[in-house]
Amino acid sequence: MSLIAGSYEKYIWGFKLKPHETPHLILTPLFSYPSHQSSITTVATCGHYAASGGSDDTIHLYDLPSASYLGSLHDHSSSLTSLSFFSSPNLSFPRNLISSAADGSVSIFDADPFVLLKSIRPHRKAVNDLSIHPSGKLALTVGRDECLAMLNLVRGRRSFCCRLGREASMVKFDLGGDRFFMVLEDKIGVHEAEDARLLCELENPKQKRVLCVAPGENGVLYTGGEDRSITAWDTKSGKVAYCIEDAHSSRLKGVVVLTRNDDTASVDDPYLVASASSDGVIRVWDVRMAIKEKPNPLAEANTKSRLTCLAGSSLKSFKQPGPGSKSIQKEELDADMEGS
Repeated sequence: MSLIAGSYEKYIWGFKLKPHETPHLILTPLFSYPSHQSSITTVATCGHYAASGGSDDTIHLYDLPSASYLGSLHDHSSSLTSLSFFSSPNLSFPRNLISSAADGSVSIFDADPFVLLKSIRPHRKAVNDLSIHPSGKLALTVGRDECLAMLNLVRGRRSFCCRLGREASMVKFDLGGDRFFMVLEDKIGVHEAEDARLLCELENPKQKRVLCVAPGENGVLYTGGEDRSITAWDTKSGKVAYCIEDAHSSRLKGVVVLTRNDDTASVDDPYLVASASSDGVIRVWDVRMAIKEKPNPLAEANTKSRLTCLAGSSLKSFKQPGPGSKSIQKEELDADMEGS
């Protein structure tokens, strides 16, 4: 497993999570260097690929196993605000990279090789966040224009837009794609994906702003922010399942679920969640312990920089795409443009 983090100081940080003295783990540095010309605003990982976007309008690409730099993409003309890879459920290999920027644009890239397929502008102001549906056919975006937009990624166009009346800072699909979560300051709305109907609203008990969210298994949503804690919400009941109080000494800027249930998982395996704070500290937790008492972190690294974002990826296996694998291809977008 690996973690990648970006900072205000232009630095990109890469770590590999390795076993240490049971039950502890150790975060081994993979790389650390100033990859951007200005602050890094967003990072994403999938399989052995990682990407970072910054306020220098560029996207940089990395190979995690070899800790090498792959190149950069210069298709945006404003600061990057969000990055997200899409991969088929049975693959660790990314098929597409979707990015959003401060000028309201969203770009769709093929990941093999990394080439721009289509750029669209679903918002009049900056895009705050985007989330790709597990099917890879659509995505949701929220922006500073106080709108929620749905994007058809196959056709490369906006298919729906509604005004919220308030600015949402984040949007995330759950793991199954049946629901999505929308963050508005200290509140999180749980919505039905089919019709965007509000099912319930999660409110931070301390009325502090939520700055990062990560969906987990069985309808659990992990959040962090100005309260410096990691809160696990049961989104089916709308109540707090458990909480790691004072997980950091400063506000959280990123939370990542590292463990996903699969056929090889054991009930005794730890359920790992990583978190990063604005004071530069990255910690890895076994959140099962939080149900009983406040756990101690299994691993910790101090970058001594002002971290802005965090992403994680499992490096257990890499399945290359087979002949039947499906992605958003340039031919599909060209054919749609000719027919419209």
